[in-house]
Amino acid sequence: MQFADDLVNVLSENKTLIVYATRGGTTEEYAKAINSVLTDEFKMQVDLVNLKNARNPDLTQYQNIIVGAGIRMFRMHKEGAQFLEKRDFGEKNVGIFLSSLVPRDEAIKKYVDVILQKNTTLKPIAVEVFRGVRAHIEKAKEWTRKITEHLRS
Repeated sequence: MQFADDLVNVLSENKTLIVYATRGGTTEEYAKAINSVLTDEFKMQVDLVNLKNARNPDLTQYQNIIVGAGIRMFRMHKEGAQFLEKRDFGEKNVGIFLSSLVPRDEAIKKYVDVILQKNTTLKPIAVEVFRGVRAHIEKAKEWTRKITEHLRS
């Protein structure tokens, strides 16, 4: 079985999964912008998954996981929250982004910190909040460039 474990490790090296939960489509746009930076600029292997279509993606082949969720009506999108709360991410690099009109620090405290209290094994390498308007696509791309060093190590 050692060969199979080694093969999984080689295949997952620098492979990234971006999962997102969205209602209005803004979070999906951020996810696509992040995907474009990783694939076009850094030539990384990336899979992009809408949690509405695949609620339980297999994480074994990925070293990096970026999770995005929209905030609407003062609630985090259910699929995004459940994905973060109920998964064991092990030693994977996890980044979290929210699409929210709530200010950054308040959103992190109200939504991400609550999830981290429920899933004490989750240790994100980066958390960011994009202001829920499409004009912040460049901010999403810049955030991705900043965290890529962690994703590639």
